[in-house]
Amino acid sequence: MTTYREIFGIREFRVLFVSRLFAMVGVVVSSLALGTVMYDETGSPLLTALSLFGGPLVQLVTARYLLAASDLLRPRTAMTLTAGVTTTTAALQLLPGLTWEMRFVILAAGYVTLAATSGTVVSLLSDIVPQEAFVLARATMNITVGGMQVIGYGVGALVLAALSPSWLFGIAAVTGVVAGAVVRLGIGEHPPRATGKVVERSRRVNRELLRSPIVLPLFLMMWVPNGLIVGCEALFIPYAGEDAGYLFAAGAVGMLSGDVVIGRFLSEELRDRLIVPLRVVLALPFLVFPLSLPMPVVVVLVTVSALAYPASLPMQERLVWHTRQDVRGQAFGLSSTGLMAGQGVGAVLAGGTAQLLEGPRAAGWAMAVMAVLSLLITAALAPALRRSAKPMPGFGRADPRKG
Repeated sequence: MTTYREIFGIREFRVLFVSRLFAMVGVVVSSLALGTVMYDETGSPLLTALSLFGGPLVQLVTARYLLAASDLLRPRTAMTLTAGVTTTTAALQLLPGLTWEMRFVILAAGYVTLAATSGTVVSLLSDIVPQEAFVLARATMNITVGGMQVIGYGVGALVLAALSPSWLFGIAAVTGVVAGAVVRLGIGEHPPRATGKVVERSRRVNRELLRSPIVLPLFLMMWVPNGLIVGCEALFIPYAGEDAGYLFAAGAVGMLSGDVVIGRFLSEELRDRLIVPLRVVLALPFLVFPLSLPMPVVVVLVTVSALAYPASLPMQERLVWHTRQDVRGQAFGLSSTGLMAGQGVGAVLAGGTAQLLEGPRAAGWAMAVMAVLSLLITAALAPALRRSAKPMPGFGRADPRKG
C-alpha cells in the first residue's frame, strides 16, 4: 500500500500540494466574503446561494468551447493563468460602490478561465505519481481543500467579527499571487497532451465522453447527488446566521477526515463497494434539519454528512481506468465542470425552494427536500454505475502512458 512518505518524496507533487494550499485559502475567504456581502446587501437566500455556488454555471456554458485547453496548454502555463485570474477577480471585488450585479459579473469572469483549465491539475497529478498511488495522491490533495476550509473559514469568521469583508478579498488576492509563483517556479515544462483547435476538440471530446455508456453514469453519480447536498450547504448562512462559519468548518473537517480514511486506509475493492452507501450517508443527515436542533447537534450532522464526500475518489479512479491519456485532462475538466455546475444548480434549487417556502424554518425544509432528491437520484443511478466496475481493454491503466 502506498504511503504518504512515498508521494511526498515526489518533488512536483509537493509543489502541487503547496500551491493548492494557498489557492484554497483564497477560494474559501473570497467565497465567505462574497456570500456575506450579498446577504447583507440583498437579504436574499437565492442570491446568496448563487454567490457561493452559482459561478460554475458560467463554467458549464463555456466549457463546451474551451475545455480542451486542459490538454492543449502546457500544465504550468494553465495553472499560472488560473492563479492570475483568481487574483485579479478577488482584487476587483475590493472596488468601492459595486452593485450586486457587478459582483456577479466579476465572479463569472473568473469561471470562464476555469472552464478552460479545470482538468489540468488532476491530469498532471495522474502523470507525476505512480498509477497505484493516484487515489492516495488525489485524497491528499483533497485534504488541502478540507484543511484550508477549516483554517479559511475560521480565520474568515474572526476577520468578519472585527473587520469588513474587504479584508477577506485582500487576503484572497495575496494568496493567489503566492499560488501562481509556487507553480511557476516549481513545476517543470510538461508538454501538452494533445494538439488541435480548442473549440473543435472541446466539442468533439465532450460528445465522446458524454455519449459513453460507461463514463456518463460515473459523471452523473459524481455531479447530481453531490450537487444537491452542496445546495444544502448554500443555505448555511440563512439557516445559521452568524454561526454559519461553524457549519462550513464542520463540513470541511468531515470531508478531510473522509479523505484520510478512504484514501489511505481502505483497499481499492472496499472503496469501490462503498460508492453508493457513501452517497446515501451524504444525504441522510439533512432530512432532520426542519426540526429545531441545537447548534452542536447541527455541527455533528454536517460533519457526518461531509465524511461521505470522498465517494468521489473511487469514481475518479474509475475515470482514470476508462479514459485515454490524450483526453484525460478534458475528462477530468468535464468531471470538475459538471461537479461544480451541479453544485450551482443545487444552490439555485435550494435557494429558490427556501425563498418560496419562507418562514423561520424555510432553509431547513429546503435542505430536507434536497436530501430526498439526492437519495432518489442515487438509487436511480446505482444500476448503471456497475458498467464502470472493470477497466475496458486498451484504456486507462491498461494503456501504459503511450501519450
